[in-house]
Amino acid sequence: MSTAATTPDELAPRPGPVRAAGHFLIDRPLIMLSAILVLLLIACEIASPGYLGADRMGIILQFSAPLAFLAAGQTLVMLTAGIDLSVAATATAAAYIMAGQASRGTATALAIAVLVGLVVGLINGIGVGVFRVNPLIMTLGMASIVSGYLTVSAQSFVTGVPLVPEFVRELAVGSLIGDAIPKSLLLWGPVAALILLGLRYSGYGRMLYAVGDNPLACRLAGVRIWQVLLVVYILCSILAAIGGVLYVGVINAADLQLVSPYLLPSVAAVVIGGTSIFGGIGGYSGTILGAIILVVLDSLLTLLDASQAFKQILYGAIILLLAWLYATSTKRV
Repeated sequence: MSTAATTPDELAPRPGPVRAAGHFLIDRPLIMLSAILVLLLIACEIASPGYLGADRMGIILQFSAPLAFLAAGQTLVMLTAGIDLSVAATATAAAYIMAGQASRGTATALAIAVLVGLVVGLINGIGVGVFRVNPLIMTLGMASIVSGYLTVSAQSFVTGVPLVPEFVRELAVGSLIGDAIPKSLLLWGPVAALILLGLRYSGYGRMLYAVGDNPLACRLAGVRIWQVLLVVYILCSILAAIGGVLYVGVINAADLQLVSPYLLPSVAAVVIGGTSIFGGIGGYSGTILGAIILVVLDSLLTLLDASQAFKQILYGAIILLLAWLYATSTKRV
């Protein structure tokens, strides 16, 4: 009779189906997300035969680009175990002011839009990093201030009729090859590559993961966490401003609630993409697929004549479900 000793791995309890699903989601997000995207595209084709044409793929990427920019900043912030609820307000303010300043020249209008993101991000970063205000409270308050100030002072930002510059319009909806490859990829592609490489190979990128995973250990190691947080919130708001500029180019009309519907999707895309709301886990590659999935899902729901209220409920349910799944799988509740 064999008397071989039992190893610790054999004695360890096997994870339940929920925890196993959570581990699969965390360890192989790109495989799963690609499968989900394919299934959604098939569902759209069934709901509307002929949906999967080259022009439709171009439209999907056009609408995915603004959301991917908002979700890019949200990804960086969530890696530090934070969140930015001011991204939609920042994107709206940047887009509206840019359109209102278009008569001063496209370059000037775009510079002002980026400046809006810089100022909002600087204030958020000082609040969260220096004064240690809870990120949710700080950014929610900042979103209210930006939206209120923009509403009250809207006319002071407009030097003529709010007009989307032709350069922005062409960048947002123009095509490179046929109708399948939008020109927005000329901006989205390099920024995405910079974020992906920065998170993987730069010292600052690794610091984001470290701060999100164990801020106390970073502080004891002499890391100036406030500087890391200051920079990440500035980057988040600048990316949101760029996303707002692209979105107003797609819509070709500026208003005071322009990007508001993208707030929940900007969080949902990050969570779907495998970035944990607890920080230290995730990356931008999954967020890109998450943004495309949400755009295709929105298209499917539109084909099925679902209301905007139902879409918001669905996005909220996705966030809650995946947050619970992460908490269960990692035992970090």
